[in-house]
Amino acid sequence: MKKIIFSTLIAITIFSYDIFSPAKADEKMKIVYHVSELDKVPFVLGNMRNHIKGVGGSDKLDMILVVHGPAGKAFHKSKSNPKTEQRVDNLSLDGVKFNMCGNTMRAQKVKISDLLSGFTRHDEGGVVRIAELQSKGYIYIRP
Repeated sequence: MKKIIFSTLIAITIFSYDIFSPAKADEKMKIVYHVSELDKVPFVLGNMRNHIKGVGGSDKLDMILVVHGPAGKAFHKSKSNPKTEQRVDNLSLDGVKFNMCGNTMRAQKVKISDLLSGFTRHDEGGVVRIAELQSKGYIYIRP
């Protein structure tokens, strides 16, 4: 009986390794950051930079920022500050993608051309975009 239990435990350990093991070395970590509060934008952009450094470089991950609500104003060309622009540009160079909620854009009366470069519009909404990314294996982070 002990041999059967021991064999079963060994089999469970072997077969569950892939489920609970960290990403394989050749797989990129998939991350979706979320910001909706205007005052948190600098903090979130800083977290994203630190995240890239922390994993050893942008080649180790696929990162997307989804923006909606009042935070959208931080990314309007006419309202953004130079530090935010520089951070977005630097993160874009590292391959970070920026998604803006279509509902937010309508409410704030802006077009994609009114936003900092690198943004794409998601008409289905920011929270729907986040759920879509999570269903594709993205890890959700909202600092």
